[in-house]
This record gives sequence, structure tokens and C-alpha cells, in this order.
Amino acid sequence: MTDAVHLARHPVALRGPEPVVISAAAVASAFGRGVEPLLSAVLDGAPGFQAVRRFDVAQRRVGVAATLPGSPSLGDELDRVIGEACDEAGLSPALRAQSPLYLAVHGDPDLPRVSGAEAGRHGADAFARSVAKRSGLSDETARAYTSACVAASTAVADAAAAVARGRVSRVVVAAGYLVDPDQFALFDAGRALAPDGRVRPFSARRGGLLLGDGLGAVVIESAAAAARRGVKALARLAGWGRAGDAYHVCRPRPDGAGLARAITAAAQRASIRAEAIGYVNAHGSGTAHSDAAEAAALHSALGESAETVPVSSTKSVHGQALEAGALVELIVTLHTLRAGQLPVNAGYLGPDEECRLNLVLAPGQTRSIDYALSINSAFGGANTALLVGAP
Repeated sequence: MTDAVHLARHPVALRGPEPVVISAAAVASAFGRGVEPLLSAVLDGAPGFQAVRRFDVAQRRVGVAATLPGSPSLGDELDRVIGEACDEAGLSPALRAQSPLYLAVHGDPDLPRVSGAEAGRHGADAFARSVAKRSGLSDETARAYTSACVAASTAVADAAAAVARGRVSRVVVAAGYLVDPDQFALFDAGRALAPDGRVRPFSARRGGLLLGDGLGAVVIESAAAAARRGVKALARLAGWGRAGDAYHVCRPRPDGAGLARAITAAAQRASIRAEAIGYVNAHGSGTAHSDAAEAAALHSALGESAETVPVSSTKSVHGQALEAGALVELIVTLHTLRAGQLPVNAGYLGPDEECRLNLVLAPGQTRSIDYALSINSAFGGANTALLVGAP
């Protein structure tokens, strides 16, 4: 094992004195609303990709995605998951009013349909404030995160740091993405979508990503605050890390150095060694360059443990939810830890020498897990790592 992930000498200095927990989580995906249908799908390795009916894809190279039925509203779906998470956490109206909202979204979905004079009232920050106000949260302290595939994980890391340092008692982190014609067209035109209609992370002959609906909300708070209400935490948010490499606007740095630094930082905050990590929910977009760089990052950060720790990308089942993806995957990861069952890396066709990982390739695998890692990367070289532990 390399010394990249070692026991932190001063974990409190890195993390802050307050233990941080996730006390509630709510999610919606192509499989329906709630954790159970999504968890069932990822544990079975049953992808949700179907023909897109929400908008016309007749002229597109690829015509599938993982979507909720009908034409759901982003605002309504966010209100729903935030309300469910706050209810599960037992937050009274008074406690909700004191809680900031950190919201990861692409932007206000109404922005493309308003005139130039009204555009200022439809920015991402304004949208976050409106969602917070409708949900009874503190709209004055609401924040919007729009940093692509690490938007939600960056929001989680910011929330965890604020709670750990005692700046706030809790933060509600929410995220939402619904497959839309503009983003679909961009990814299709860029030939990023898998032409065979399957996402195949870390596999030979992988052909690209596929988009998917994803919405989620979690309540992140101090362990003491949850205990005062008698709420048992779902998981500890043991560590978090962020790093950038700025290698290329779209392609990741081939050696995965930025992601490796993010993983190392998360482990240092948690004060654990690599072998303590029992499962990795990888970014695993299913694209050639990204998957190879991510595998390199895991080997760099985890050393010998990268050969044995179970790894899967649940994007192979629920699709790429862009700004919301990291939160959906974090919710899957913490429930994986709780259930002790491993999500399947679906779509696998065969080994790729650049992706030497212990992939979960069949359903029904169980494992006692103390710590689980969820990692993400985004265009521009942004990387995040979130480490959850048993409560």
C-alpha cells in the first residue's frame, strides 16, 4: 500500500470538533419516488433506460434516458424530496426556518422562457431562495451550486464543514435534475451518449454515458443536534475532500491526481486507512478517458486496497443526473452501508487493462461495511470524495 492515505495526525484540525451525521434522506429517480425502488434497482443491476418520450428525439443519434414518467416539474419534485427529508428528520417549523438550504441545480428551468429584462429574477440563486421559502427553510442563507457533476457533492462538503466547525447546527442539502431537451442535445451532439443504450463503466467496449432524472435531499447536522430530538442518524459523514487539476476543459487528467488528492483528504478527515473502506461508489461515467483516469486515481490513493475493495458505478443503472448525480449516489452509498449489500456495476462486457478494479458484477453480494466512499468528477477538473460511516 502506498502512503497516500494514512492516519491523520490532527483529524480535528482538518475536520472540526463537531461529529457530523446525515439524519434523513429522500430521493426520486426513474424508478419512482423513494429510496426503496432505487436501491432495489441498483442492487439487482437492473438499468432504467428507456425511449425518451418527454420531448422529441427523432433527430438525435441516441434516444434513450432514465426518466420519471410524464412531465414532472423540477420545483414540485424538489419541494417533495425536501419536505420528506425534513419530516423524516423530525424538523419542526421553527428548526426548518433556522436551516439553510444548499441547492445543486443546473439553473432555474424557467430562465429560457423569460425575456431579457426578467432574466435577473431567474438566476440559480433566486431559484434556490424560492425553493427554500416554499419549503419553510431559511431563504436568506440559501445557496445555489451549479458546478456540473460535483455540484451536489460540493454542497455536501460545504455543509459538513460548516456543521463540523459549529457555524450552523444543520444544513438541508438538495439537488435536482430532470432530463431536458437542451442538455440532451448537447451531449448527443458531442457524441458523449452511449449509442447502444447502455452505460458500461470500467468495461471493455464502453461507449459513453446516458442521462437520467435524479432528485434528492439530505439533512446534514451535528450528532448532538440530532440526539437532542431523539433522531437516530442514517450515517456519519466521516470525511470529505475536494481537489482540482485543471488539466482540460472536458477530459480528466490521465493519472487521476486531482481525484486521488480528494480521496486522500476525505480519508484524512475521517482518520482512517485505505483498508477501512469497504465499498466505493465510483463516478464511473462509462466514457473511455474518465473511467481510466478514475481507476488510476483509486490505485494512487488506496494503494494495494484498490485491488480488493468492491467498486461499482450506479450510473450504470440510474444514469447521469448531472448536478444532482452526486447526491443521488451519496444516498445510494449510505443505504448500501446500512444494508451491507453491494450495488451492481451493470452493463459489463469484459475487462479493460486500464481499469483494474474489483468490480461488483453480480447481484446478491453482501459485505459488512464500516466506511463507504462516493466519488465524483466534473468538467474543468473538479473532483470530490465523500466518506460515510456507520452511525
